[in-house]
Formats: sequence, structure tokens, C-alpha cells
Amino acid sequence: MTRPQRPHVLVVGGGYVGMYAALRLQRRLRADEASITVVDPQSYMTYQPFLPEAGAGNLEPRHVVVPLRRVLRRCQVLGGRITSIDHARRTARFQPHEGAASDLSYDVLVLAPGSIARTLPIPGLRETGIGFKTVAEAIYLRNHVLAKLDVAASTRDAEIRRRALTFLFVGGGYAGIEAMAELEDMARDAIRFYDGVAAADMRWVMVEASGRILPEVSEDMGRYTLDELRRRDIEVKLNTRVESVIDGHAVLDDGTSFDAGTVVWTAGVRPHPLLEATDLPLDERRRVRCRADLRVDGVEDAWSAGDSAAVPDLASAEPGATCGPSAQHAVRQARRLADNLVASLRGEPLRDYRHAYAGSVASLGLHKGVAEVYGVKLRGLPAWFMHRTYHMTRMPTTNRKIRVVADWTLALFFHREIVSLGAFANPRAAFEEAATPVDALR
Repeated sequence: MTRPQRPHVLVVGGGYVGMYAALRLQRRLRADEASITVVDPQSYMTYQPFLPEAGAGNLEPRHVVVPLRRVLRRCQVLGGRITSIDHARRTARFQPHEGAASDLSYDVLVLAPGSIARTLPIPGLRETGIGFKTVAEAIYLRNHVLAKLDVAASTRDAEIRRRALTFLFVGGGYAGIEAMAELEDMARDAIRFYDGVAAADMRWVMVEASGRILPEVSEDMGRYTLDELRRRDIEVKLNTRVESVIDGHAVLDDGTSFDAGTVVWTAGVRPHPLLEATDLPLDERRRVRCRADLRVDGVEDAWSAGDSAAVPDLASAEPGATCGPSAQHAVRQARRLADNLVASLRGEPLRDYRHAYAGSVASLGLHKGVAEVYGVKLRGLPAWFMHRTYHMTRMPTTNRKIRVVADWTLALFFHREIVSLGAFANPRAAFEEAATPVDALR
């Protein structure tokens, strides 16, 4: 097809792939080569590896997000959702936060909506569970855990106390292990200030359907992590599934049942449902089928990467292997995608994406961690230090790097805050009560 003088690039999603690709495009493209529009429901990109530390109070939540409008100065950033895409007509249906939907025309599509939590039809899960993929969820969980400690310290009812101090996490991958380990570490530190409540009164339960945790690392490192968690009296139930959590009453398929005041679901992710509202080719897992150069397979002027894309893993010896849904791949794919898109606009040859998996790092609480990088295995303090160092270097923008390091530096001299700002969950509650007629309160 004949291109206009200044093609319009539409980037759907402002996460790892969307933000990094747009950032590289605006740096490499001249103003007269293309215009760029980024669409995302949020006005910021969340650096998810730091969410557990934000939830535990080690980092200020605002410092683990990157404002899109600040870093993408040469891009148009629209707040809202793309609800469908007709690539044959080069149009996307855009629903802003307020007002009527409209069509956005484009010439080149970068599809990177990411993933959402993969849930199961478990009774009670929708009503009682919470995920751990967003800053809002991290803030809520921190406030929620501290509020439960307050409930336990303020009641004489043994049943209420037991329920408040029981925390259930479902899913033993990186997200679940790091979230639980950091929050348990925070709660263990904070509980010293709650009269009549001891660390031994808390019950932390991790349920994993498979036979091991942290499948991203080797088996011996997974066993070390399992032993470390159990040493902290965290119950880890392998080969176990949750059957129901109605009203917080957890029933497991091993016959165990108990009441939990907190239910956190971190049992994997699935591609964003937007992909099924497009005319692009999808694989059996409902991801966009891509070539190794990150173009959508069999389609012109469409690119994809990250969790939403099935990208061939050229570094794997397994036939038909695709890259896993990790931040490590997403960031590198975003750069290759942007470079190839620029090359395509300029009529230059494209390069395939190839990256051998470097390894993994995980935090298990303050001064505790596990790491496996290029075959080198670290545990405890060295792994925790590597985790922080690696992710600090990957944090976008110098501004955010400095703020993160400043938070860590201050934490060397001061205890973590133990204030629960539970009103954040319903900030209008106090005003609604004040505005309610006195007679209605009697």
C-alpha cells in the first residue's frame, strides 16, 4: 500500500513493550518520519519487579512507576482503552475514560497490551481475592495486612483474631513468592509494635498446584527457597489446589480448610482479552503469532512483543519454542521491535530477536534472596543485593533510579512505616458518614 508522507504509528499499551518501544522510536525517528500515539488506561508504566518492595514499604509506590507523558514528550499519550482493532482497515476503536468512543486511524500498529491475571472459576474467588500486578493492588495489600494486625491486636474474639492473622497466597511463581515473602517480612517486623500479638500467631499459607515453586530457576535453588520459607514457618502446600474461598473460608483439595482474612491470587497470567477483538492471527494460547523479527506473522504494518505475543525463541534448542512472559524478554524485544520498525520505514534490512535467558533474581524479604545468573547461584544477602542492583539498573529514567536509591538509603537509618491508610480503599467513607442525617445513624 502507498504510505503517506508522515505515517502514524499507534502503540497499544504503555507497559514494558509499549513504553520502551515508543521511547526508542521517538529517539531514533525524525519528526518528519512518523507521528506516534500511545494508548493506555494508565498514564504511567509500572516497573513490576519492584511491586513487592513497594507493598512491603521499602519503596515509595510513586517511585516504581514512570509517567508516560514525561518520558514520551514527542508522542501523543491518550488515556483510555482500545476495545477492538480492524487492521485490514487500519482502525482501532478507542474508548476514553469519559465520553463517547471513536475510531483511531493508523498506518503502523504496535500491539502490546500485555497480560491480565489468569483466574479459575473457583467459588468465592471473585468476591474475596486480590491480584498483585498493579501499584494499586500493592498499596492495598500493604494497608490491608497492617489493618489485619490492628484487628488482631484490638479484639478478644479468638476466631476473629485467628482469621485476621491468616494470609493465603495462591501461586508459587515469582510474583507469588516475592509478594508473600516481602509482606511476611514486613508483618514480622511490624508486629513488635502490636500489643498482645506475636509473630507465632500469624499463619502464612502458600498453595501451589504443581510439585515445585519458582519454576524459573533450577530445582536446587527452588528447594533452597522452599526450605527458607518453611524455616520462617510459612506453610507451602505443593500439588494442592484451592476448591473454594467463599467468604474467606478456604477449602483445599487435600482436605484442609481454614478461614483467611487475606486471599491473594498470583497463579499466572493470560494474554489480554483485547487480542480476541482483532483480526490478527492468534496461536493456541490466544497470543498474537509473530515472526522472529517481531512482525505479526503474515500481516503487513503490524508488530507485537511481550506477554501478548508468541515470539519464536531462537536461543532455545526446543523446536517451536517461544519466548516466555518475562520482563527480561519484554524490554529487549521492545528495543529490537523499535529498531526494526525504524529500519522498515527507511527500507533497511530487519534483524531477528535472539536472546539467551540470562537467569533470574528474586527477593525473599529484607536482606534475603535467591539468584541464578549465567549459571552462578547466589543465596541470602548476596542474592538480595544482586536483585536490587540488577533491577535498579533496569529501572527506566535517571529520575526514578535516583528516587529508588534514595528510598533504600533512608531505609538504612529508619524503620519501615507501620501506618495502615486503609481509608484509601474507600476515601469517601468519612465524608458520606458526615453527610448522613443524624436520624439515619441512630
